[in-house]
Amino acid sequence: MAGYWEVASDGGVFSFGNAQFYGSTVGQPLNKPIVGMVATPDGKGYWLFASDGGVFAFGDAPFLGSTSGMPLNVPIVGMAATPSGNGYWLVNSDGGTYQFGDARYFGGTVGRALNRPIVGMASSPDGGGYWLVASDGGVFAYGDAAFHGSMGGQPLNKPIVGIEADQLTRGYWLVSSDGGAFGFNAPYCFSLANLDFNALVIPWTGIVGLVSAAPNGYWMVSPNGAIWSLDACSTPYFGSMLGSSLNAPVVGMAST
Repeated sequence: MAGYWEVASDGGVFSFGNAQFYGSTVGQPLNKPIVGMVATPDGKGYWLFASDGGVFAFGDAPFLGSTSGMPLNVPIVGMAATPSGNGYWLVNSDGGTYQFGDARYFGGTVGRALNRPIVGMASSPDGGGYWLVASDGGVFAYGDAAFHGSMGGQPLNKPIVGIEADQLTRGYWLVSSDGGAFGFNAPYCFSLANLDFNALVIPWTGIVGLVSAAPNGYWMVSPNGAIWSLDACSTPYFGSMLGSSLNAPVVGMAST
């Protein structure tokens, strides 16, 4: 059985399915809000990361460094782990990448004229490269991460908010804040972009992230804690924080 976590901007962590709770930053003073989380490869730990590059390790996730305390001109917006679990990257909104542990530097978009800021990153399956994605859907591939296409230059109803790698095909999905899903050398599962949100029983607050634990499926998560999934895509629903009292909005998720 699989599982997943949700994380809120105050560092609250919420576990579902076989995902275990290993700790959170609730009650700890944070210099900047948490903006996402990444699971360790074996699913027995996770990292939370803040917009100043602060990294908080729980379970079997090792702390290998952070950019907290470094002078950053722009915020950290994404993180990815190496397949060994002994390294990770951080990326900021101008595409500057920072590597820790066994994560290697393959390039970035610093100094490059970007139409829109970088909003996320994903590691290639073997850790020999990574992709960066901008809010206009532009994709930038480095190392052995192959470029399979992007939404750059194409009309989007809402901005892209994340990227997730397909471990089987070595492709990737992009997700927009209205729940649009765009697969590049990765199979399409579902999209929320064309739903009639006025008819939904679940309150619609947009999408902040997408994560996959299966070669043909993914979950999406909303700021109100709602999880969107499809059993046919091997990503079953295990529960969510929807309807629960949240001290801060959900900003991301990770899967075991």
